[in-house]
Amino acid sequence: MKISMSGVFAALITPIDDLGRPDIDAFDCLIDFVIGCGVNGVVIGGATAEYPHLDVGTRAALARQAVKRIAGRGLVITCVGTSSIYSTLSLTKCAVYAGNDALLLPMPYFYRYNQDDLVAYAKTVCASVPTPFLLYNLPSFTSEIRVPTAVRLLKTITNLIGIKDSSGRRNNLEQFGRWRKEYGYEALVGDDILPLDALRSGWNEVVSGIACFVPELIIAEYRSCRAGNTAQAYSYQAMLDRLIHEVIRLPIPRWIRVGIGERGITSGPMHLPLSKTRQRQIEHLRTWLRNWATARDLKLDQI
Repeated sequence: MKISMSGVFAALITPIDDLGRPDIDAFDCLIDFVIGCGVNGVVIGGATAEYPHLDVGTRAALARQAVKRIAGRGLVITCVGTSSIYSTLSLTKCAVYAGNDALLLPMPYFYRYNQDDLVAYAKTVCASVPTPFLLYNLPSFTSEIRVPTAVRLLKTITNLIGIKDSSGRRNNLEQFGRWRKEYGYEALVGDDILPLDALRSGWNEVVSGIACFVPELIIAEYRSCRAGNTAQAYSYQAMLDRLIHEVIRLPIPRWIRVGIGERGITSGPMHLPLSKTRQRQIEHLRTWLRNWATARDLKLDQI
């Protein structure tokens, strides 16, 4: 089972209103913005979207809305991970019914499980529907899928077509890149520090939270690398590194919400109250982003 995948995918936040409910108008604006900038698709309901805060019904509704709004302009990949096999299976069936192009499967969050537990979980979910799945390695928030386990699953599950690795581990780049070249699996890098290194190691897709608010930069880096313009690609990575150095002072995805606001799209309040320190950090970041986007480091209209 294969689908045609390549390019840059924006990992979207979930805009919310003052009661914590999804803001569908802002969600639609965000999809239009990133697609208009040239991304190849969107990832819905992943870590950037803060999926543990949302119930299954809300996530299913967002999956339907994304497919409706994107209207064939790109691929829609929805994350279906939860803390339980029952809610995961329920969300999986809803996402398939909504018409998603592929599903992203992180391991259950909160509790830690061994590799055999993860194998049983992945096999059960993938067997429940005949649709393409991608493993989602997210060790900061879920049990880690080790490379041998991922390879074992990719070899044995016919509708498991690849992996999104958000571990940030450089030693995974060569291993998964080699397996992609040998077996044709999809390899999506999910850490904004590593896109250029991953692409040069044979990976074929970038899933980026930064592409949610500066898609132009990630797309420019991707295209430069694919065109063989290494020097230009590294110059874009240097811009990206500078941005990451500044924004990482705030937790993910707070800084992405701030960035989206600077692009004129409402993201709503944070899911946690802001301390005075966080408020000062956010104001500092807003000022820095305005200067960064218009001064010497980055001119968005020139990318």
